[in-house]
Amino acid sequence: MPGWAAWGAGLALPLMFWVCRWQDWPFWYCGLVLLPLAWPRRAGDGASIAAVAPRAVKWLPGALAAAIGVAALVFRDGMPLQYYPVLVGLFFLAVFAGSLWQEQSIVERLARRFDPGLPESGVRYTRRVTQAWCAFFVFNIAMTLLCIEAGEEAWALYSGFVSYVLMGLMFAGEWLIRRRVMHRARSGADPVFQETPHA
Repeated sequence: MPGWAAWGAGLALPLMFWVCRWQDWPFWYCGLVLLPLAWPRRAGDGASIAAVAPRAVKWLPGALAAAIGVAALVFRDGMPLQYYPVLVGLFFLAVFAGSLWQEQSIVERLARRFDPGLPESGVRYTRRVTQAWCAFFVFNIAMTLLCIEAGEEAWALYSGFVSYVLMGLMFAGEWLIRRRVMHRARSGADPVFQETPHA
């Protein structure tokens, strides 16, 4: 399941919840949105998370997403659909956290697609960014579960708006920090991004 499809469906479901509420339609109809995610497809973007995720698990989130959609349609209940953002968060948490025990973190793999000669200092930085994203996914999953308990409206508001705002702030914050760190590295003021001296 490509990352854009996962995030797209995650955004569509909360928005469709409000449409269903407005039109007085059952929310469980929206289970149809998740069914196409099980269809195998090529990863379109070579720099996407899906492109660098382990092959053994690439099919799993799409299959589970479709299972959630089937459950909503079979039981005529919109509750399973509320757990889709949790599923997406768990998948990305597993990919990011699992990469910390591998030779290259997920952010390092993405960075090397643009800069194959990433220095050791850059490797350390990408590892810290990977850890920060793991913390973000844990927080986002916990908040989504709390909103499910709080009610459908709270879930739709958080999953369809607040979580994406927080994600945008995370991206923007990392970009600003990266620019500052790289500037300090070029000026020789930041040991984090200094080249490791060779013996």
